[in-house]
Amino acid sequence: MLSLLFIGIRLEQEFGFLKIAILYVLSGFGGSLLSSINLHSAISVGASGALFGLLGAMLSELITNWTIYANKCAALMTLVLIITLNLGIGFLPRVDNSAHIGGFLSGFLLGFVLLIRPQFGYVSRRYIPAGYNMTHVKSKHKCYQYLLWVTAFVILMIGYISGLAKLFRGQLIEN
Repeated sequence: MLSLLFIGIRLEQEFGFLKIAILYVLSGFGGSLLSSINLHSAISVGASGALFGLLGAMLSELITNWTIYANKCAALMTLVLIITLNLGIGFLPRVDNSAHIGGFLSGFLLGFVLLIRPQFGYVSRRYIPAGYNMTHVKSKHKCYQYLLWVTAFVILMIGYISGLAKLFRGQLIEN
C-alpha cells in the first residue's frame, strides 16, 4: 500500500486522475488475466497487479519523456531497483507472481499510450499572441514517442485479445 501512496500520488499529480485511474484498472485487469491463465486450481485476489502496473507505467514514462528528466540515470536505477525487489518478493510461497508480471507489462505498455508529455520547448498555438510570426514551430511530440505509442497500443491489444481468447476457450498455460 505504500507504493500506491508514493507512486500513485506522484503519477496522479503529473498526469491527472482520469489517466491514472484508467491505467490502474487496466493494469489490474492485465494482471488478473495473466494470473487466471496461469493458475489452474487456485484463486488469486488483490491489487498487486495494478500496483505493479503503476511501476511499469513509471518506467515507460521515464523512457518516453527521457529528455525532460535532469538526473536520468539515478531515476532509472532507483526505479529498476524497486521493480526488481518487488518482483523478487513474488518468489515467496503463496504469492502470485504472474499477476505481478501481467500488471507490470500492462502498465508498462499503457504508460507509453497514456503518459506522453509534449517535448521541451513546445508551445501550444492558443498561447501564441495574434500576429506573432511563427517561422520555426516545434512538433508536440518527438517521432520516437509516436512510434512507441503505436507499438505499445498494438502489443497491448494483441495481448488482451489473445489472453481473453485463451481464457474463454479454456487453454491454460501448463506449468
